[in-house]
Amino acid sequence: MDNVLSFVTFLPTVAAIVLALFLRGDDEVAQLNAKRLALFATVITFLISLFILTGFDPEDTGFQMVEEADWIMGLKYKMGVDGISVLFVMLTTALMPLTIWSAWDVKTRVKEYMIAFLLLETLMLGVFMALDLVLFYLFFEAGLIPMFLIIGIWGGKNRIYAAFKFFLYTFLGSVLMLVAMIAMYIDAGTTDIVQLLAHDFSSSTISVLGFQVIGGMQTLAFLAFFASFAVKMPMWPVHTWLPDAHVQAPTAGSVVLAAILLKMGGYGFLRFSIPMFPVASDMLADFVLWLSAIAIVYASLVALVQADMKKLIAYSSVAHMGYVTAGIFAMNQQGVDGAIFQMISHGFVSGALFLCVGVIYDRMHTREIDAFGGLVKNMPAYALVFLFFTMANVGLPGTSGFVGEFLTLIGMFQANTWVALVAATGVIFSAAYALWLYRRVVLGDLIKESLKAIKDMTPREKWIFAPLVAMTLLLGVYPSLVTDITGPSVEALIDNYHAALPMVAEAAAH
Repeated sequence: MDNVLSFVTFLPTVAAIVLALFLRGDDEVAQLNAKRLALFATVITFLISLFILTGFDPEDTGFQMVEEADWIMGLKYKMGVDGISVLFVMLTTALMPLTIWSAWDVKTRVKEYMIAFLLLETLMLGVFMALDLVLFYLFFEAGLIPMFLIIGIWGGKNRIYAAFKFFLYTFLGSVLMLVAMIAMYIDAGTTDIVQLLAHDFSSSTISVLGFQVIGGMQTLAFLAFFASFAVKMPMWPVHTWLPDAHVQAPTAGSVVLAAILLKMGGYGFLRFSIPMFPVASDMLADFVLWLSAIAIVYASLVALVQADMKKLIAYSSVAHMGYVTAGIFAMNQQGVDGAIFQMISHGFVSGALFLCVGVIYDRMHTREIDAFGGLVKNMPAYALVFLFFTMANVGLPGTSGFVGEFLTLIGMFQANTWVALVAATGVIFSAAYALWLYRRVVLGDLIKESLKAIKDMTPREKWIFAPLVAMTLLLGVYPSLVTDITGPSVEALIDNYHAALPMVAEAAAH
């Protein structure tokens, strides 16, 4: 199928334009039509994206299905996928219909709400497919706008504060990335990512403001990209925007934020930092590994004392992203494979956990843990689903959460034993906060009067969870579904990285 990448990327935008131009009124019929059109568009986008997966050859470690055209001012519109990006495309298209369906009870400015999510899908897909620096940056930055509006308009009481905090943190980090991109263009004479991957950026020591920068341009560019991607992940200590954003965001916004938007940081490290700046990546690997280990332990301990369910799960996400960055900067096959697997798994598991919070929030309009207890009596189906994803979040063998954590820990152990030892304690802490949350919300006696009339999940809610349960189980018992696709591209990435180190170091010495 020709131009399938562009078709998949921009189909949601076409649906958003149709919604904006042709859907009139704000009565119940108009609201229902807006939801139906958004759901239909995201389902069709997912079905067409299956052509990307079926047409993808994992053994080919280069970019496939490449689309290229002249754009503006000599720039190229260039899209493509490889083994590192194709599964993030599939994760995005698979989760968006479930996200739209989960927002079926929204009553306020429904048309605008659906338009925001449709535009956000296009921008997220563009990040994972763009093969031009300028195109990547536009998709990466523009994605802030719909999420800013989703939090700021449809969020909770402190939504304005959370929306601006989210925007400013992520935008300021990306300004440094833009400066680095301009420097890369000046040095390499191109914005084509494929050509930049083959370009040797200088690693000779340079003087900046009287300071000697070892690694030269590579170090400066690495740090600029790191500023953007570390905030996006988010890594400790630039993680503080995430809990606020999650708590204030509507349920659907939290799902997209945790399941897809956070993955852009990890994808950025794999696409830019490691292959383009190998000397700087090697020099700063231990620094990132220790930051990741601190994030795992710190975020897990903070999660233990949270009173808000969403905030607890948000800190859990920070801890799990710590495994991802540690796996990536372990720079070995198991670590990077595990990091990608963890990101895919976290997309399903964390998305489902935020949906679990949304189910009871819709009924009780509170996320306070102390407001619940004994839900298993009236909500047995909910109790089962919540237990399943709690166990997956902890890393129970047989679920996808186990595979990702296990692989990243193996990768960490090979790279730095002490980091692996500290990070492994996060497995214990995650069990503590996750089971503590489950016990207080679901188990015990149903003694609170306000909960005695609470209803179990509706058929719609059960159907939303069904594919998430299926994928979490499937990837847990058959992880080769992911690793067979990512493996060859990851192997090529690691080989190229190690091959570049001695050559660049030798050139720098001369």
